[in-house]
Amino acid sequence: MVEENNKLIVFEDKKIRRIWHNEEWYFSVVDVTAILTNQPDPLKARKYWNKLSQRLNEEGSEVVTNCHRLKLPAPDGKLRETDCANIKSLFRIIQSIPSPKAEPFKQWLAQLGKDRIDEIENPELAQDRVKKYYELKGYPKDWIDKRLRGIAIRQELTEEWNSREVKEGKEFAILTNEISKATFGKTVGEYKNHKGLTKRNQNLRDHMTDLELIFTMLGEKATTEITEANNSQGFNECRHSAKKGGNIAKNARVELEEETKKKVVSKLNYMDNEKRIE
Repeated sequence: MVEENNKLIVFEDKKIRRIWHNEEWYFSVVDVTAILTNQPDPLKARKYWNKLSQRLNEEGSEVVTNCHRLKLPAPDGKLRETDCANIKSLFRIIQSIPSPKAEPFKQWLAQLGKDRIDEIENPELAQDRVKKYYELKGYPKDWIDKRLRGIAIRQELTEEWNSREVKEGKEFAILTNEISKATFGKTVGEYKNHKGLTKRNQNLRDHMTDLELIFTMLGEKATTEITEANNSQGFNECRHSAKKGGNIAKNARVELEEETKKKVVSKLNYMDNEKRIE
């Protein structure tokens, strides 16, 4: 998945952190090193990379210079700067690490790059990939359809924020919380706690019921429309529009709850190794 929290990919059951930077994916060099050296200890993998980067520098290689210190989630959940490299630089790093996994990893990496290029040229391929991901996880088709639509609406909103000088990261998170708080009476963090989601990398929307997804979409779509209509500029004006968009979704939610006598906000979720939402 490529979404605000698709920050992990998997090679042979081993997780690799990544981040979208300068219009391409950058991958944690330490994570790649750990896989190639079969080293489960992150500290030892980091030491290996430090020695390797020192040797590459001494040899006059530019590969270390081309790495970027970017913030990725550490095991303790905090964001910490770590060396990251794009696909081109990773190929050169892999060549410097003697490993039986080097060749299959290069093939996997090459396919990863090709898939990204193909998806840029044909966005439907990306949607198909996400759909297959959810199918494999056991989600029902009607839920998947809503989830995919929600991803598209979220992307429209973040593109709108980007064009209005709202900074990715903290400011995006604050605006998202404003919409969530207005719509459901809970911030994203509070909502995750309500559903019993304890892992940092768990995406709240992947654990929402149909109605929760629908009202999330309504709040974000309304925010996009209001932001455009008011020509909101900068963080403060966009924050005001986010609150308005969330309140529109809230009013619809409250009206439905009054008619059905049922609460929309639910503790139901889809957890790994647990029964999916029925």
